Amino acid sequence: QVQLVESGGGLAEAGGSLRLSCAASGRTFSIYGMAWFRQAPGKERELVATIRWSGSSTNYADSVKGRFAISRDNAKNTANLQMNSLKPEDTAVYYCASRGSRGSSYDNWGQGIQVTVSS
Repeated sequence: QVQLVESGGGLAEAGGSLRLSCAASGRTFSIYGMAWFRQAPGKERELVATIRWSGSSTNYADSVKGRFAISRDNAKNTANLQMNSLKPEDTAVYYCASRGSRGSSYDNWGQGIQVTVSS
């Protein structure tokens, strides 16, 4: 099992930046990929960004392309999400997740962290 803990959320003004981190522990050798999801009140959970645990392959939701950047540090077992040019619509609870293979679902989740962007 992999344990995930998010940090770095909080309040930012529109146009500002925040950086989220996800610390992985446990069976980290089993991680194939990691992702950031978010869920705003009254909305469905949205996939924000993904990254392979090895290599450099990344993917982004259209809504965050050019503003957010996902990265990983295998030595520290962390996955990060740099969020720039924040918009009020980025307000949500952000979740870190991991999966064990390319075709599997994300089955390890963090507890979530609040990001609030004021206009």
